[in-house]
Amino acid sequence: MYLWIKALHLISVVTWFAALFYLPRLFVYHAMAEDQVSRERFKVMERKLYRGIMTPSMIAVLVLGGWLLYLNPGLMKMGWMHAKLALVFLLIGYHHVCLAFMKKFARDANSKSHVFYRWFNEAPVLILIAVICLAVVKPF
Repeated sequence: MYLWIKALHLISVVTWFAALFYLPRLFVYHAMAEDQVSRERFKVMERKLYRGIMTPSMIAVLVLGGWLLYLNPGLMKMGWMHAKLALVFLLIGYHHVCLAFMKKFARDANSKSHVFYRWFNEAPVLILIAVICLAVVKPF
């Protein structure tokens, strides 16, 4: 059963990261939109992505990851796991910052440029690289 839970956990990680990569990209295009029809379309796309994919994926990652730790508590004695969990908490924070930006767009109160969102979009890439390296290499 452990391997099935692990497989579902990895599937959830992939879907969460896909959404974390795509939502800020929508912010880039939304910040560049010049007509109201486009802005309204981006609001709908952002809301559906956040509520329908991103948040359920995050919840699945956390529940399944917690279940894996429950089944294998020895993992909590390893330094790489502590570092990985710290990065997961950063990612949860990033997830919620995305919500704050989405709410600003929904109110037509965005004050950031498309360039800001292009840079903002790079943060989950760095976290993904670090998490994969920690989980595969287990350096400490």
